[in-house]
Amino acid sequence: MIELNHVSKYFGEKQVLFDINTVFEEGKVNLIIGRSGSGKTVMMKCLVGLYTPEEGQVLYQGRDFHHMDDASQRKLRAEMGMVFQGSALFDSMNIEQNVMFPLDMFTEMSMEEKLERVNFCLQRVDLPNVNKLFPAELSGGMKKRAAIARAMACGPKFLFCDEPNSGLDPKTSLLIDELITEITHEYNMTTVINTHDLNSVITIGETISFIYQGRLEWRGSSDSVLTSDNAALNDFIYAQPLTQRIRKHI
Repeated sequence: MIELNHVSKYFGEKQVLFDINTVFEEGKVNLIIGRSGSGKTVMMKCLVGLYTPEEGQVLYQGRDFHHMDDASQRKLRAEMGMVFQGSALFDSMNIEQNVMFPLDMFTEMSMEEKLERVNFCLQRVDLPNVNKLFPAELSGGMKKRAAIARAMACGPKFLFCDEPNSGLDPKTSLLIDELITEITHEYNMTTVINTHDLNSVITIGETISFIYQGRLEWRGSSDSVLTSDNAALNDFIYAQPLTQRIRKHI
């Protein structure tokens, strides 16, 4: 579980997050949603330590991430996996080397142990026999699955995904959502996804934090997101013609 307690973030005199209080639950797919510029990306970066909030706490199972010593932070980072928006695979490395990268960084495994773990992760995301291929040789969906395999490599307790469906067709997006949900439940991870994909919001959002103008405007689940009486949330959810049609049948 991860908790944000009264988190505020400033850039100079401009405040972008205002007293955020929310919880990301263990063993669940937790979504952060909101319009562009709402503060959701800043919030994600505070969670993973790329930004330090000026006020409040980011607690990982009760541990205050931003007030740990360097050794403790490094140990906690080894418990995190990250799937970046553009997959962020290293073009000069083959897929095996990409997935092995966090094992090189955070473990003292032997080469044999690392290869075994790499192969396990690639099999789990249904990418057998791609070890020696390079990212440029993979489709967009395959790159996302390779990025998920890399994020899984160290057996993380916490998985972060930044717009994992960006640039994918609807069918591939659905497969990525299903894969992330499966591994979240299978390994009891705390998964946090930053997304504006409404299909993901409706289908996999076990907890949803809606950020509006830097504030936590609403918190709920996919079961209640379509029937909320929150005006700002409804403006966001029903901004598209497809969801407007859905609304007529609720």
